[in-house]
Amino acid sequence: MNLSNYLLMKPELSLIVVFLLLIFYDLFASNNAKKYYFPVACLLFLVHTVYCFFIDKGVATSFGGMYVSGAAQITMKSVLNIGVFLIFLQANEWLKKPESIFKRGEFFMLSILTLLGMYLMISAGSFMIFYIGLETASLPIAALVAFDKYKSNSAEAGAKYIFNAIFSSAIMVFGISFLYGACGTLYFEDMAQNIYSSPLVIMAMIFFLSGLFFKISLVPFHLWAPDVYQGAPTNVTLYLSTISKGAAVFALMIILYKVFPVLASVWQPIIWILILLTITVGNLFALRQKNLKRLLAFSSISQAGYIMLSVFSGSSAGMAATIFYVFVYVFSNLAAFGVISAIENKTGKVNMDDYKGLYLTNPKLALVMMISMFSLGGIPFTAGFFSKLFVFMAAMESGNPWNTVLVFLALVNTVVSLYYYLLVVKAMFIEKTDSPIETLKTDSYLKISLVASVVGIFCVGVISCFYEYINTVSFGF
Repeated sequence: MNLSNYLLMKPELSLIVVFLLLIFYDLFASNNAKKYYFPVACLLFLVHTVYCFFIDKGVATSFGGMYVSGAAQITMKSVLNIGVFLIFLQANEWLKKPESIFKRGEFFMLSILTLLGMYLMISAGSFMIFYIGLETASLPIAALVAFDKYKSNSAEAGAKYIFNAIFSSAIMVFGISFLYGACGTLYFEDMAQNIYSSPLVIMAMIFFLSGLFFKISLVPFHLWAPDVYQGAPTNVTLYLSTISKGAAVFALMIILYKVFPVLASVWQPIIWILILLTITVGNLFALRQKNLKRLLAFSSISQAGYIMLSVFSGSSAGMAATIFYVFVYVFSNLAAFGVISAIENKTGKVNMDDYKGLYLTNPKLALVMMISMFSLGGIPFTAGFFSKLFVFMAAMESGNPWNTVLVFLALVNTVVSLYYYLLVVKAMFIEKTDSPIETLKTDSYLKISLVASVVGIFCVGVISCFYEYINTVSFGF
């Protein structure tokens, strides 16, 4: 082990530099200088985000193959960086509140630390690095969920998340230990060469996947998500539903492709059933929700099922569809939660009935929410339409008739999802109320984030170079 091993971890080193600079700024800056903490933090993270686009995307390994970096991994990290940067912009109004302003440094540090864990998950070449990354990502998220600790909903959500995370991690480690016992190694490539179909290995794989399915909130490992999403601060809910889920799905795809291709006949039927259950259950429960954060929580569960369709395909087209879907989903969810955050911070209202007549008093916010609902529902010609199209195409690529059945059922569920997405649009533009939400003034940071999200919803889908580049870096993976 020498310094060169660390120098190959350029995205991680850059993120650690940002982390350390913010710690020193928070600790040693004068009270007057701390007034500029938020713009400085956003600027530093923006520099890191831009830097990651210019990192050499050639394949590189470090620590004997425990850490692997390549074009697909760096592209996925860049997608997450964009999402986190826009989440930071949306958090300004919330962090300016008297109960949060003294903790804004902790918010940035915890968010960056959990992102570092996701980086390690994405670049893992060994179950050791993967698990270290998973725990590095999970523990700060638990603190973020309980960030508003004096609010009972936030504290309860934090407790539920940490207990479920502990159980899922224990199950995952149990599976990893069995895999190590059966194969004698924790390296992905070595394990793929030594793995074989046996009751012990199959049980170990199921235990491992069950722990990871919790992070993605696939049915039946989803029951924590609605309560945690509702209780957590809105910006943390957005982080959980997009950044955390995207990193976990990408890591799952890498492990299925690299470690378990021999056992595809075992895990593909399992994932087939889970995809159908996840999409269907998420949509059916979303139909009943009146709280918008819970509605988007069940919507997020359903969206996880759609993302898994591309994972299920097991091809480079599936890899490209996964990255593209996460990219689009980040913009769509950012727009929706940005509007919810703007209204919740000013009024405390998060129910669908509160949004009646929103177009009359806040037409711009209503328009952004409508566009995000259209994208999440997959209505042409938003980016959400193209992301679902590419996912369906990847799932159909193998020509397997069961895949065709699954895609058809997913299409039927897409029609169901349109109903509850359009309910939100109906409340804002058609339904009337005697006490609509008053006209709100949003801060400049939130406006930038919402504009960027809307531009992303339209441009990422229509401008083909985004998908073509992602497809290029995914080919042959």
